[in-house]
Amino acid sequence: MNEKGRGGGRKKRGEELVFVALGGLGEIGMNVYLYGYGRQDARQWMMVDCGITFPEGENDPGIDVILPDVRFIEENRADLAGIVLTHAHEDHVGAVIELWPRLKAPIYATPFTAGMLKAKLAEYGRGLELPIHVVPLDGKFSVGPFDVELVTLPHSIPEMSALAIRTPAGMVFHTGDWKIDETPMITEPLDESRLSALGDEGVLALVCDSTNAFREGTSPSESEVAQSITEIIKGAKGRVAVT
Repeated sequence: MNEKGRGGGRKKRGEELVFVALGGLGEIGMNVYLYGYGRQDARQWMMVDCGITFPEGENDPGIDVILPDVRFIEENRADLAGIVLTHAHEDHVGAVIELWPRLKAPIYATPFTAGMLKAKLAEYGRGLELPIHVVPLDGKFSVGPFDVELVTLPHSIPEMSALAIRTPAGMVFHTGDWKIDETPMITEPLDESRLSALGDEGVLALVCDSTNAFREGTSPSESEVAQSITEIIKGAKGRVAVT
């Protein structure tokens, strides 16, 4: 028996939509998420982001970065249809070069994110070639059973793209990193009508960045941060180093 899914198409008996976090859940950094669709014995997977995290305190002496444990999907890599990158921050893309030889799946990214990854590859890739598919801003593409639509959201780096992931079971909205910023420095302001349209379509699940969600008040705009940095530099005596 088939049933109509909210995301379009037909959901067949025994098929399931599965979400697995290999990192980034309940922690800052090392964002690696898996979406699976199909029967348990014939499930295809899509990875969203492949990031690193950094050591904290005295518990990790001599360690520069920490990689996610991807043994689960490595053992099932024949069913990994692709890796989709939301943006170019290290906690979302920093593990790609190191782990791709164990995953060997096509990579999907916007022009800026792809460019940053290629630059890093040229410096650290040791001759490695990655199958990077460049997707335009707000573009649409398919990864195995998943129909993916990019939705540009404000962040502190260009081309941060949320994902509207459509499956026969319904649509999942995966935000990536974002905030409501009416005066961003390097991106367009939040298009609330775009989000409203997705809501009207019907969202089965929201997988959302929740950094500082329990802190009262609002986050400052990137333009306010830039103004503060400018004032600090103006008041500095001597040479100023910007990293």
